[in-house]
Amino acid sequence: AFEIQDELIYKVGEERNATIDEKIIQTVAVQRMLMRVALLKPEIGTVILIGRDNSVFQYSNTTSRVNENNLLSRDWYKRLDPSGDTFFMTGLHDRSYYEDKGAGAIVTVGRLLYSSDGAYAGMLLIDLDPFSLLQLDQDFVAARNKYGMRVIIRNRQDRIVYHSDAASGKLSWMQVLESEAEPAKDAGSQDRIVLTGSTAKGELSIRTEIPRAKLLYKINRIKGMTVILILTSCLIVTLLSLGLSYTITKPIKALRRSMKQAEVGQYLPIEKRQANDEIGSLVNSYNKMIVTIRTLIEEVYMAEIKRRQAQFTALQNQINPHMLYNTLESIRMKALMKDDEETAGMIKILARMFRLALGKEGRRHSIKHELEYTIHYLQLQNIRFDNNFRLHVRIPDELQDCGIIPLVFQPIVENSINHGFEDYGRIMRIEIEGIRTAEGDLLIRIRDDGIGMSSDKQAELQELLQGAEAKKHKLEPTDESAGSGLGLLNIAERIKLQYGDRYYLRLVPAIRDGTTIEMLIPDTTIGLTYGENTGVSE
Repeated sequence: AFEIQDELIYKVGEERNATIDEKIIQTVAVQRMLMRVALLKPEIGTVILIGRDNSVFQYSNTTSRVNENNLLSRDWYKRLDPSGDTFFMTGLHDRSYYEDKGAGAIVTVGRLLYSSDGAYAGMLLIDLDPFSLLQLDQDFVAARNKYGMRVIIRNRQDRIVYHSDAASGKLSWMQVLESEAEPAKDAGSQDRIVLTGSTAKGELSIRTEIPRAKLLYKINRIKGMTVILILTSCLIVTLLSLGLSYTITKPIKALRRSMKQAEVGQYLPIEKRQANDEIGSLVNSYNKMIVTIRTLIEEVYMAEIKRRQAQFTALQNQINPHMLYNTLESIRMKALMKDDEETAGMIKILARMFRLALGKEGRRHSIKHELEYTIHYLQLQNIRFDNNFRLHVRIPDELQDCGIIPLVFQPIVENSINHGFEDYGRIMRIEIEGIRTAEGDLLIRIRDDGIGMSSDKQAELQELLQGAEAKKHKLEPTDESAGSGLGLLNIAERIKLQYGDRYYLRLVPAIRDGTTIEMLIPDTTIGLTYGENTGVSE
């Protein structure tokens, strides 16, 4: 079909210099040649010859002709390389360059033409109906309908030339063209079984895809039934195991959990009703033991609280407050009569301190009262030590109305003076700071700029304060002297007893001089009933 005279091929591009008669003769010759090519195969629809000067000659077995300008402007035509392979096949493309511009797809087979001396002479293009390239027999159609098979043929540029779904009408040619952008799946795809091959020279690659789900439908169905049977058996076994666990192991686990709670001090009996067997008898005996232990602990704890309350009440009752106030007032009046105003002032401050310390029976004690008591104490010490102490209070007014156990600030300030003050030529500063934490508690720090303490002394004091939690439950009387009864350990014990284990009093380690004591107490705001305005400020 391609044994064309070299002179005719090469002269196609020389029409500009030919006469009209020569052009007519040349056109007729080319048309005869194209007609012979078109009659070789019934699948051939249109044969096009493009000269080296882009002159176009065509022959078609159909009524629609090719628009020459539209043909030369197509993207697929522009990608053709005159210096490439002699024989080529394009992928599917639309037929919009035909004059009827009808819907459909076309595959173009082409061959480059050269003269006898090897010079490029032109290009021969044959448009084929892609759906007539491979005829689907009945066996394939039956297999395709049963298993969902499909055959895809691609050219060397990996463009679709043939698609069995489009040939059978399952897909339209437009859908096939749109799928060009989708990358081909690997042969090892989990969804499909893929068989691949190619022509002898590798111009075309053939890919057959079979869905695994349809091919292995019966096997998967048997597999599914097997899995259902196994899961049903496992479910039955699991239900039986849960039933046995409920009747046998569950009471034992409940007993174990209760024992773990008892180890940390929570003596709670097992509330659920037990069966009348050996395990149920064991659980009932355990419940009786837990109730007995909890009762004994509560009795001992209440006895200890009553003992401490009795000791505190006894200490308060040892002094008759009215007799004490009257006596101090008499001493103060005699000092005034002798023009000893300093002594009279000390006695007045001391009387206020006793009134604060002994007048709180049945009332709530606040941080404001505690600050006032501490201020009076420092006033007495400033008289003794010639105003060598300065107190700075940094507690907001709204926090000063919060409740606190009595006699907390003054013993700490007293320790600061007793152990941190030794230089009479320098003023010692004491600061009391209070803030509300993110959890809603109150964090109070009492710090001084005294001589501080050594690292060994700090470690010893830290260990002593950490033992307050264990000592708060100690029932036997402690061998404390009168001077240390309201020390730091006593305050730490009272905080643990009053507020619980999460609240504390501790020493903040310091690298430089000075000592800082930190305490954490709950935020319990109260309404003040104390009659005198303290006037505490920063």
